[in-house]
Amino acid sequence: SKPGDAILITEEDIATLKEEVLPYWERTAYHNAVMNALPEDTRELMARIFVVTPTASGRSMLAWAHDYGKVLDRGIGTIRKEAAERLEALDPMDTKAYVEQRPFLQAVCVVCDSMITFAHRYAALAREMAADAPSTERRSELLEIAKVCERVPEHPARTFHEAVQSQWFVQTVSRFEQAVGGVIGNGRIDQYLYPYYKKDVEEGRLSEDEALMLLESIWIGMARSTDVYAKPGMPSLTDGFAHWEATTIGGLTAEGQDASNELSYLILKSKREFPLNYPDLAARIHARTPNAFLHAIAETIKDGSGFPKLFCDEEIIPLLVAKGGSIEEANDYCVTGCSETKMLNREGIATGCAWINLGAILEMTLREGRMRCYGDGLVGIPTGDPRSFQRFEDLWGAFTQQVDNVVQHTFIQQHVADTLKSQHIASPMFSMLHDLCMKSCTDIHDGPIDGALYLGFFDVMGFGTVIDSLSAIRALVFDEQRLAMDELLHALDDDFVGHEAVRQMCLHAPKYGNNDPWVDRIGHDIEAHFSELAHRHTSAFGGELDLRYVSVTSHIPLGAVVGATPDGRRAREPLSESISPSQGRDLKGPTSTLMSISSTKCAQYKERAARLLNMKLSPASIAGEEGTRKLISLIRTACDMKMWHIQFNIINRDTLLAAQRDPEKYRNLLVRVAGYSAYFVDLTPALQNEIIRRTEHAF
Repeated sequence: SKPGDAILITEEDIATLKEEVLPYWERTAYHNAVMNALPEDTRELMARIFVVTPTASGRSMLAWAHDYGKVLDRGIGTIRKEAAERLEALDPMDTKAYVEQRPFLQAVCVVCDSMITFAHRYAALAREMAADAPSTERRSELLEIAKVCERVPEHPARTFHEAVQSQWFVQTVSRFEQAVGGVIGNGRIDQYLYPYYKKDVEEGRLSEDEALMLLESIWIGMARSTDVYAKPGMPSLTDGFAHWEATTIGGLTAEGQDASNELSYLILKSKREFPLNYPDLAARIHARTPNAFLHAIAETIKDGSGFPKLFCDEEIIPLLVAKGGSIEEANDYCVTGCSETKMLNREGIATGCAWINLGAILEMTLREGRMRCYGDGLVGIPTGDPRSFQRFEDLWGAFTQQVDNVVQHTFIQQHVADTLKSQHIASPMFSMLHDLCMKSCTDIHDGPIDGALYLGFFDVMGFGTVIDSLSAIRALVFDEQRLAMDELLHALDDDFVGHEAVRQMCLHAPKYGNNDPWVDRIGHDIEAHFSELAHRHTSAFGGELDLRYVSVTSHIPLGAVVGATPDGRRAREPLSESISPSQGRDLKGPTSTLMSISSTKCAQYKERAARLLNMKLSPASIAGEEGTRKLISLIRTACDMKMWHIQFNIINRDTLLAAQRDPEKYRNLLVRVAGYSAYFVDLTPALQNEIIRRTEHAF
């Protein structure tokens, strides 16, 4: 019944869900176990799902990528052989090992056998289809498919075709095993596939067009997969039923050399020529990224599909080293999900994180712990009547008390979710592809695993909205005294109706995103407070929970529970998204926006993670070769300023408005939403309007 994304379901399916599926999960659900184990006050706050939104039971783990190279090099058969030999060697008198390791090794053997059988079924089907093929060419193609599927993933890949097919089998089986936030990524695809590509090209077995066809078969396969969320509210948090199989190209090798190669360029070419919103292409950039590669990246971005999104090695690699990774592991990171990163074979499981509504925390500060949408009952804690505050510091103290309360309960929820997960979820296939799990014969959901780094995080939503709101209060109420707190609160309660003069004052107060040090300092102080709380906390498995700003599309439903805010935003409108300034409020150009974002970062803390930045550019401003050079310069600037991430919409407002009026004419219009791109006409009107309202920068 949700507007926008229709789900067609039969009466027979509905009956099955009601009579069989739901009763089973009501008895056994991980979600129920977590909620029942929470302290009562924590459970009450978690029930306000859009104040703190727990996601541990909506996704079994955060975004991930496999060590595909391991399967290509060794084959599933070798992994099974290792598990079987270790199973046979277990000493029955070693009770601990026998009880804890035996089930794991048995499960690995079952999974390996199943994956091999699965591939052989495809081989048999291809041979069956070949018998009735309409042409000799098609028959030959099907017989080749059969030969490939009979070999991989059981055996090591020998050719580019076998490597691509083996990778796809692993990715497909991942979808069967568990629901991962953002789906399993493709990892550093231009690194582990490159040796097969290079060898086949050099030996005359593979042309560029044939390689493109094989890669694009994976892209189509990913596009055909759609996750349907059963949890109330979840579809609106990832509008369009988004999934983003992050596909990493470029960056550095483990040894610290530039990693771009011919396959990197070929994948960019595929993105320019193949009109599809998959794969979710991510390019790693660094100070020594070749100009030719950056030029190809810029030209791809200019096509307007939102690809590739960019990750800055100068920011991410030192941070991963500070968290405990080696230089080689950090250099070899891959992108996963919207904007996360992973050091394969080193990081342990990361349970689905909680999303904190910073706009709700501000409202609780201004309403003595209450929120208008939830009536008169306390949601937060009583922190005093703002009318009694004499200084901005009094308001700041109340705000940080509300933050402390919410974060405390968020961390409690995360601890319970971590510790209960192994009783409900096991993933032998994920585990057998992780070196540390195989070494210890431990499922990836159990913890702690010896040698693993546990780098979880929590998301803060509405950063720009709250910076602008606190800036307005400080300027108008305390510093300039142009507005009484009582007058402001009345205007907010009335959603500014009858208070347009107050709203205009709020709208014209200084805003984040314009390189205003006074405003940006508020953002820095907000981040410092969250970072300090994270710095003092240790997660259930001895790791850290990092501060992150990745809203996906949750800033829209989270905004729907927040009343009018002092930045001039009306009640129920979207919050600002991710680390980006509020929609339409950054008015001094893209470099000023980057300066503001850089100024809010607390680089003295390592307990921080992704800062997702959306930037919209006018197509005319980057037209032609001169425009390409401008875009390259902007990307270099973002890298120099150590942004974590940046991605672009190259589109103008008129085009988006025209697509709203006549969607059938714009079926292929791709836009960058959050950490993913989607077809504009498939998005809900609320999200379409939010994208339209984003600032359109020009050089």
